[in-house]
Amino acid sequence: MTTTGVRGILAVLAEPALRDELDRVAAAVGVRVVHASNVLPVGRKAWSAAAAIVLDEAAVAGCGRSGLPRRPHVLVLTGSEPVPSTWAAAVEVGARQVLRLPAQEHDLVRELADAGESARDGGDRGATVAVIGGRGGAGASMFAVALARSAVDAMLLDLDPWGGGIDLLVGAETTPGVRWPDLALQGGRVNWAAFGVALPQHRGVTVLSGTRQDCELDAGAVHSVVDAGRRGGVTVVCDLPRRLTEATEIALEAADLVVVISPCDVRACAATATITPVLAALNPNMGLVVRGPSPSGLRADEVAAIAGVPLLASMKPHPRLAEQIEFGGLRLPRRSALATAARRVLSVLSAHQAGRAEGVAA
Repeated sequence: MTTTGVRGILAVLAEPALRDELDRVAAAVGVRVVHASNVLPVGRKAWSAAAAIVLDEAAVAGCGRSGLPRRPHVLVLTGSEPVPSTWAAAVEVGARQVLRLPAQEHDLVRELADAGESARDGGDRGATVAVIGGRGGAGASMFAVALARSAVDAMLLDLDPWGGGIDLLVGAETTPGVRWPDLALQGGRVNWAAFGVALPQHRGVTVLSGTRQDCELDAGAVHSVVDAGRRGGVTVVCDLPRRLTEATEIALEAADLVVVISPCDVRACAATATITPVLAALNPNMGLVVRGPSPSGLRADEVAAIAGVPLLASMKPHPRLAEQIEFGGLRLPRRSALATAARRVLSVLSAHQAGRAEGVAA
């Protein structure tokens, strides 16, 4: 058979038992397997086009001699304990793992799921936006919720362990699903397809919230969750506390755009001006959203000029906000000032998704 134009899993396995095991696992994961003849060399086009390459001990030795380019998601399967020559050939072709079946079936499931996820939609990745207050009580969490609600497909990530849980602001405190204290992540890759369905879903938004108990967040876990959302193609909205923990810095560095929220008063303006240089040192892709009213007549562009940050949007007060939050969570009419500002920021985020190196004002 020809092996050109392969878009699923390309397998070169001589042993029927290994072929059957791979087919069973791939069917469970939901990825397609194309079996190539073990007597034909794997061409460069097929090698590069497949979502993953699965080889047996004989095939990995042959691929090593063919000088094929390094690529991710190359696996070697064996039915017995691999010998040193197999490990050496696996290293030569850049294989991620040598897996003995059926003992390491769970590792094969994880690797195929990751490969299938990486290949979805041509490898498109979601954007990440981090939201932080210029001062305490600026309304950063509220704006993070508005961003998540306004995006097509979003995960709202609560990174403030002392905030009481953003699920209260969303109105999802009784929605079943995993919260931060329920997770035992220590870093590494997380499969979004499996992880996303375990989180609470409320009004079209996936939420990973804190709770009413203190739970300091592990930086490695935050990195894994943000990366999973990006690989899953969703917009990751991070609600940050005003203290630079390792977890906060991870989110800031990963963000395509950092959004600073400031009320339109003199003290908030001064506080915002103190935090923006610190944030810029971690991520220069930053913009400001100013929230009215202005007691002294201070304008949004003046706040932005003093803070030294480009103005993304300004907005009037959201009516009956405190009452909404107390009874069912934030509601977001499409024509509200809050929703309009959120859409403006999302349009900037979309423009920056292709490359974080561009400045907000570019």
